[in-house]
Amino acid sequence: MILGVGIDVVDIARFEAILARRPRLLDRLFTPAERVLAPASLAARFAAKEAVAKALGAPAGLAWQDCEVISAASGRPWLVLRGTVAAAAAAQGISSWHLSLSHDAGIASAVVVAEGEAHGA
Repeated sequence: MILGVGIDVVDIARFEAILARRPRLLDRLFTPAERVLAPASLAARFAAKEAVAKALGAPAGLAWQDCEVISAASGRPWLVLRGTVAAAAAAQGISSWHLSLSHDAGIASAVVVAEGEAHGA
């Protein structure tokens, strides 16, 4: 059963400018493995983290690094949730996630679908 859907878009140039002005933001938002990626890929990953939060209903207290986007050898993106984000997902009965990332024409986007069994269902 689908328990949540989230979508987000990020202007890549604006995102890159913000990171240039506030370099500590890179460490706050991204895991060490994510930090080495190109700006367009970082923007798409930020969009994914925002989309995950939206699919969860944007609960307070989520830590950015508790949601990581990794890529399989094929290039397919996957979500790795831990800590605050994993706890929020478990509390809602979410057991699997689907993720799609894209970046084109200066925009990065992400869509997530959360699946599981609603508690009390």
